Amino acid sequence: MTNQVTTRTEQDTMGAIDVPADRYWGAQTQRSTQNFRIGGERMPDALIKAFGIQKLAAARANVALGNLDGELASAIETAAREVADGKLLDHFPLVVWQTGSGTQTNMNTNEVIANRACEILGKPMGLRDPVHPNDHVNRGQSSNDSFPAAMHIAAVVEIEETLKPALKHLRSTLEAKEKAFADIVKIGRTHMQDAVPLTLGQEFSGYAMQIELGLDRIDDAMKRLRKLAQGGTALGTGLNAPKGFDVEFAKQTSDITGIAFETAQNKFEA
Repeated sequence: MTNQVTTRTEQDTMGAIDVPADRYWGAQTQRSTQNFRIGGERMPDALIKAFGIQKLAAARANVALGNLDGELASAIETAAREVADGKLLDHFPLVVWQTGSGTQTNMNTNEVIANRACEILGKPMGLRDPVHPNDHVNRGQSSNDSFPAAMHIAAVVEIEETLKPALKHLRSTLEAKEKAFADIVKIGRTHMQDAVPLTLGQEFSGYAMQIELGLDRIDDAMKRLRKLAQGGTALGTGLNAPKGFDVEFAKQTSDITGIAFETAQNKFEA
């Protein structure tokens, strides 16, 4: 017996399309699932969560600049927080194979948040009213600055919360072995033969220092990763973004993550 999927009909500029009734994504996401039937590598969860942070920060920035209605913004913020917390990952079906600017994943995020926000406000999904994926969730933004910003946010958060703690733990473990092996003498090997003596602790000190220098290099790279393209919109000019949006967005992102982000000095490069 074949299970029939219940659908709803959504509209976009290309016309009507059926979408699974229990999914928060909309017409453009559905079209992407049909147009890019290649591979199975879905967008990483870390990036989807970062997009939740990006949309949350954008909504708060728009409110701070008087560019978004408070009631709509509140619903958008609640929905975006659910994305950031990983509660809606099942509603992001797209693979990494898509247009280069990540437009489909940006729209997947906009549609999920818009439909969830409509639901929060007691309205049906799919009508794009009262919360519209472009006009409200994506206000003052473009895929061309949102996707790079989300990538930077994802990388920085993963580095701070996962990579650096793991490396610091490894460094501490190696330093402990350096002390534990301080009195164990061994013969060094050069050119496939015995060379001169050293302690096993000295050898492990080199391993520990490699991790220390790796952490230094990561911290140096983080100075650039914490600079965000958001506010440059499509080409870096900032067209259709309110004045001060870039700075306010970086501030809101910093407040949300507890990590000091900055707006990129040159949006054409970012």
